[in-house]
Amino acid sequence: MDIDELGANLSSDDPAIGLRASLALHRLAERVEANQVELARAKGWSWQQIGDALGITRQSVHAKYVKASS
Repeated sequence: MDIDELGANLSSDDPAIGLRASLALHRLAERVEANQVELARAKGWSWQQIGDALGITRQSVHAKYVKASS
């Protein structure tokens, strides 16, 4: 699904289409976040800095991404 199709589907009156689009958007956001956390760690950011940037605790971000950054 490309970005234009995603945008159209998110505003669909059909819940099946809208929910699939919502799921696709959620999965994309998760991938973007994981990539940015990996980049931040590679640049020496602490878990605290990453948590602050994401608006969550350092413990939460660490628990979610520690295995991915190892």
